[in-house]
Amino acid sequence: MYAVIKTGGKQYRVKPGDLIVVEKLSGEPGAKVDFDQVLMLGEGEAVTVGAPIVGGASVSATLIETRKGEKVKIFKKIRRQGYRRTRGHRQLESVLRVTAIAGGGKTETWDGEVSLTPLAELNLRARNLARRASGAITPAGAEVETVVEPEGPGKAPRVRAKVVESAEAVASEKPAAKKVAAKKAAPKKAAPSVKDVAKAGAPKPAKSQAKAPAVRKSAPRGKGG
Repeated sequence: MYAVIKTGGKQYRVKPGDLIVVEKLSGEPGAKVDFDQVLMLGEGEAVTVGAPIVGGASVSATLIETRKGEKVKIFKKIRRQGYRRTRGHRQLESVLRVTAIAGGGKTETWDGEVSLTPLAELNLRARNLARRASGAITPAGAEVETVVEPEGPGKAPRVRAKVVESAEAVASEKPAAKKVAAKKAAPKKAAPSVKDVAKAGAPKPAKSQAKAPAVRKSAPRGKGG
């Protein structure tokens, strides 16, 4: 059994158990929603068309969440004028699970369990990040307190979370402390001087260079000489 309903200026073909996304509806997650604008009912080959709606027919659904849809980009351009503008819009939408259809003296219901898990949670589960986002990784020995800090006259106070950890003191080992003290007390080696570095890096003269006589430089000759 199926039905065609009208909501938000649009028409949807639904049957029990379907998950549909419609324009934003008021209500909290888990609330029951009834649609009385049923344009058509169908079961097999039997079809009932309303004029404009089917009298006494209704469709029941459960509201799962109200969220923002996919972003729609609006791009404007005027050629040869250097004009370009890009804007984005996300329309609010509601997610529903159809649970029952009634009309024409017949009723068909869906016996499944309605899960109120939002799409954001499902995406985090798919990326294995749901546990981190839900705060389940908080250590067992840690406590979180809410602290309100005044900002000053004329300003709203700031609210932040303060983590208070409780851990037992661990006795320090004496041998380890002695080793650390010995390392700290060890004298530092003096840095090598420039002369030492020059001596170490300078090449040794060859025997032929050591025995070669010194060359005497003569004074420059004048014009007359």
